[in-house]
Formats: sequence, C-alpha cells, structure tokens
Amino acid sequence: MGELFDLTGKVAVITGSSRGIGRAIAERMAEHGAKVVISSRKAAACEEVAKVINDKYPGHAIVVPASISSKEDLQRLVDETNKQFGKIDILVCNAASNPYYGPLSGISDDAFRKILDNNIIANNWLVNMVSPQMKERRDGAIIIVSSIGGLRGSTVIGAYCISKAADFQMARNLAHELGPDNIRVNCIAPGLVKTDFAKALWDTPEAEEKSLSYNPLRRLGEPDDIAGGAVFLASRAGSWVNGHGLVMDGGTVA
Repeated sequence: MGELFDLTGKVAVITGSSRGIGRAIAERMAEHGAKVVISSRKAAACEEVAKVINDKYPGHAIVVPASISSKEDLQRLVDETNKQFGKIDILVCNAASNPYYGPLSGISDDAFRKILDNNIIANNWLVNMVSPQMKERRDGAIIIVSSIGGLRGSTVIGAYCISKAADFQMARNLAHELGPDNIRVNCIAPGLVKTDFAKALWDTPEAEEKSLSYNPLRRLGEPDDIAGGAVFLASRAGSWVNGHGLVMDGGTVA
C-alpha cells in the first residue's frame, strides 16, 4: 500500500456505519489499515459489519451502538472508543435523518427539528467531543457526509437539503477554527446512491430512470463509490484539503 493512502495506526469513528455509505467507508478504511468503530442505533447490525471486517483484519473493528439524536449516546461513543482504542484520529459524521418527503409547506415542526437536530447539531456535538484530543496531538481529520442536495433546490427533500447546505458551512467554519491545530474538516457530497436511506428516490423504474437522465455516467452511485473519497480525505493524500466539499455524483451537478 502506498503511504499516501495508508491509515495504519489511525482510529476512525464512523456514525451510521452498519449499512450503506457508512459501512463502505468503514470497510475501506479498515482495508487501508485503520481501526474502525462501527456505530448505529441497532447493535446487531453493527456486530454483523464488525465481524466481516475482523474476519479479514483481526482486531480492527469494535461496535459502539449510539443514536445521533442523543448527546449522551454520542459521548459514550467517544468515551468507549478512547477506552478500547486509546484515541480518535478520524471522525466521519455520516448518520443522518430524513423523515419527510414533500414541500416545505407540509412539513411538521417536529419533523423539521429532527432533520436539523440530527443532521447539523449532532455533528457539532461530535466534533466538540473529539477535537480536544486532536488539538493536543495537532493532528486530525473530520469528514461530514453532506449531499449534492445542499447545492441544489428541491420540491421533495427541501428540509434535508437545507440541513446538508448547513453541513457545508459547518465544515468551512470548523476548518478556520481547527485548522491552526492541524485538524482538517471537509465534506463529501454524494449524489443519489443506491442505499436504503435514499430508497424512496430510486426504488421504482420510473424514479431510477428520471435520476439517470440527469447523470452523465448514466448510473446511480453505489456505497463503495463514496468510500474512496473518505479514505483520501482522511489520509496523507488529502493533507492540504481543508474546508472543502468533495462532490461525488457521477457528474449530476455538472
């Protein structure tokens, strides 16, 4: 393995890593040498992913279930990682919520707050929990999984898009705040990826055909299409990338 992408000795916490994009990132980071923390609300699903990783790379994965809606859960995630692996070098804020499809005129206050709380505020909680130790070591990489929805308007997932636009700004702000301590903060902005999370947007022939018509590569993304971007941003290869939004969408925004 070339040293530019080598994550040996690094510890990565990845939220929402029991499936989809988060799982792909965890598996690829482990492949590149990192020890990874698999976390989502359901312990059994996390255990399944950790077993797959540990069967290939013994001792490289642990499970710490946590809900991003609970500050106490997230603090326990950080504390347990420090207890078992000794540190956190990489944070991937991947987990998110989108309980509503439709125009902003129809969204309930509770649904809107859930999207903003889970997709923005929870990310800030986690960053503030892990950044002090990164400052002490003067080294760290934080990746927020945003979306191309944060770059475009939508009549269907408008509230989600608002939260993802805020994630871009959060990364820019944090890049300024944490950059002097050699902590890099970036976003990945996937296009439409075939995950359970986004199933409502692609799981019919009509919906998939419509999405493909906007994509120059004429295919939807797979979770593993996004994982390489996370490895890049977490590794030495991305050591001078900071405050950036890496669009990975097959050319849809273009």
